[in-house]
Amino acid sequence: MKAQLPHPEHYSYLKYRKQVLRQVILPVVISALLMIGLIVLICVATFSQGGDVGRWAAISTIWIVIPIIFTGLIVLAILVGLIYLMARALSGLPYYTGIAQDYVHIARGYIIRGADMAVKPIIALEGFIENIKAFFGRI
Repeated sequence: MKAQLPHPEHYSYLKYRKQVLRQVILPVVISALLMIGLIVLICVATFSQGGDVGRWAAISTIWIVIPIIFTGLIVLAILVGLIYLMARALSGLPYYTGIAQDYVHIARGYIIRGADMAVKPIIALEGFIENIKAFFGRI
């Protein structure tokens, strides 16, 4: 006995199925066919009699380098923008970093004092225990 899953027949599901065919499957199939056709064309032009392998190698190199160049230009633009922003920020930062350093110094004092206060009872208790051990160790 096989269970049958219900097949939705409502409008949104039918619309979704059409969109999947039109927006996903069709572009992938067309792109694959174009790539296969381009590969066949390049192979025929390159390896046929009188084909110029060096020229096609140069063309392939150009097509490989173009995306790298565009990516490098984008990274360069981002880097130039960051350098410009850093140069603008450095004009105002020394004053504010001095204030921040003063506050950190004040906070450092409070933190050290708080840590010493938290540990002081434990150190005193351990010292007392060591004194008792030393006293009974002499007897």
